Amino acid sequence: MTTITRFAPSPTGRLHVGNIRTALHNLLLARRSGGTFLLRVDDTDGERSEERFVDAIRTDLAWLGLQPDGEVRQSLRLDLYDAAFQRLVEAGRVYRAYETAQELELKRKVLLGRGLPPTYDRSALALTQRDHAAFAEQGVAPHWRFHLDHAEAITWDDGIRGPQAFDADSLSDPVIRRADGSWLYMLPSVVDDIELAVTDVLRGEDHVTNTAVQVQMFTALGAAPPRFAHEALLTGSEGKLSKRLGSLGVDALREQGLEPAAVLSVLARIGTSQPVVAQTDIGAMAASFDLASFGRAPARFDETELLRMNAQLVHAMPFGEVQERLPAELDEEAWLAIRPNLRTVAEAADWSLVITGPVTVTAFADELSEQDRAYLDKAAETLAGLVWSKDVWTRLTDEMKAQTDRKGKGLFLPLRLALTGMTHGPDMGALLPLIGQSQAVERLRAASR
Repeated sequence: MTTITRFAPSPTGRLHVGNIRTALHNLLLARRSGGTFLLRVDDTDGERSEERFVDAIRTDLAWLGLQPDGEVRQSLRLDLYDAAFQRLVEAGRVYRAYETAQELELKRKVLLGRGLPPTYDRSALALTQRDHAAFAEQGVAPHWRFHLDHAEAITWDDGIRGPQAFDADSLSDPVIRRADGSWLYMLPSVVDDIELAVTDVLRGEDHVTNTAVQVQMFTALGAAPPRFAHEALLTGSEGKLSKRLGSLGVDALREQGLEPAAVLSVLARIGTSQPVVAQTDIGAMAASFDLASFGRAPARFDETELLRMNAQLVHAMPFGEVQERLPAELDEEAWLAIRPNLRTVAEAADWSLVITGPVTVTAFADELSEQDRAYLDKAAETLAGLVWSKDVWTRLTDEMKAQTDRKGKGLFLPLRLALTGMTHGPDMGALLPLIGQSQAVERLRAASR
């Protein structure tokens, strides 16, 4: 049987790292066996859904390289939900209820105060046709609840959590349709999974209770439930749920100059027993994807680790891969010189300015003593007299070491400061030839004054 998975975001905001992880894992699960990965846009909430977020979801997935094999929109499938709903009405698996949100909250508080589970008491089941008529006369429309069968066992073998079992009487009959006729999440999701022949539903562990309810919805509609797997939620590096994770969107990652491969490499493996490694090929990620490697502990997301991964990938990028993203004045020689010091490709622009100049040592003026300035003046004279070549940095420092008693930091740091305006950076042996002789001599002289 072909594996079919789906990613089902609501277009009420931008995708964030938790969404990306879910999308990625569903794609990898499908790709591992040559299956199908679908995008389902859950846009039945007409008030909160926005078309700009639908476009943003597509754009973000494309930037990450997570291309779905097909797309459906729930707002275009309402007839399917109506038909399924009517089947449930005829089977007696849904019923009308009228409690307000305030009334339900009061019931909930009373039950909690008695130390009881805050489940719905099913009082609406006792309403008569006369009661329903009275509500209709008052202009009060009902909302609809799915009638859980308390005699039907709810079990499934979870792909991550293992065997699961729920007592239906410990769950509330969920509201599936509002009084205005609009849909909540539960039933449309089941109908879509049936109609699209979804074989595997991989989502966060916050959906476990939803799954217990939906298992009965599948059987009520005469369908076998798909395979379910629920992965641990992301946490921040401090070990608690991080508020920032919810706002760390794909647009923010892109603005930071992060590579899609870095984001995917980290999210593919965190929360598993497999090491997080740099990967640039989706096929390779899919080949090693294994639900058995997922743990039950919260998955720790560390932005520092993401930046390290990004730098690792940048350090391996050939010039041809990044050429169009670099300032025009940076050629392959320059790229290879500055690449080991970059965290993002965008930082190459800063080193382009260092190479082309001008630079200033104003920020480090206090670090240059009078002796340092005399040393730099002598270095300028020495450099002006050298034949320019690829090994000019080695010959310059050898000459300065011979002319003075300097060594180590005292020998190299004043030269780096004067030539780049920085206390750190790429290997000066590779950088100095790019600066050029006349400009390098001028920088040394300027710093000596």
